Amino acid sequence: MQKALLEIVELQDGRIVLRRADEENPLVTLTFSGEARDFLHEHYIDVARIMLHAGLEAASHLTGDDDSPDYEMETVQHTLH
Repeated sequence: MQKALLEIVELQDGRIVLRRADEENPLVTLTFSGEARDFLHEHYIDVARIMLHAGLEAASHLTGDDDSPDYEMETVQHTLH
């Protein structure tokens, strides 16, 4: 099976989304409060990446698909307008 390329993108409104690289619709959306962003400084995107990766691993485990993942994930370092 071909692996899906997933990307993490910060949208203009500050939401961070996980989506397939060839699609616009998000699979998952994360929103950090202002207080959380202030606390994390520029590391909020790293925390989002770790959270999303952990969620994908947990979903794989829960569905019994513990083999190598069917996705590759990259973090896009720009904001979409």
